[in-house]
Amino acid sequence: MSATIRRDVFQAIADPTRREIINLVAYQSLNLNAIAEKFDVSRPAISQHIKILTECGLIIIKKQGRERVCEAQLKQLGEVSSWIERYRKLWDGKFNALDNLLEEMKAVEKDTESKN
Repeated sequence: MSATIRRDVFQAIADPTRREIINLVAYQSLNLNAIAEKFDVSRPAISQHIKILTECGLIIIKKQGRERVCEAQLKQLGEVSSWIERYRKLWDGKFNALDNLLEEMKAVEKDTESKN
């Protein structure tokens, strides 16, 4: 029985090489060789990273003549952004509470110093 691996956008961005590939093709479409030249790893390793990015929907490969060109499809990153947003709000609340506590502590300290 073979298990089917479901790839998702979180898996794609978990690897620094894949994040850098996304960064490269976000600004311009590049062929596979141009991408591979940017890294100090084997071409098959880069092909595997690109395969994962393609399966996650972050990159599409288009044929242009004899070349295969990678283009970014960053809409899927919205899923990551939404997930992060929940925690950003949580931590903003915690930092605001900490700021308020520090201000209260400073006020108490000033009050204590002025009484001495």
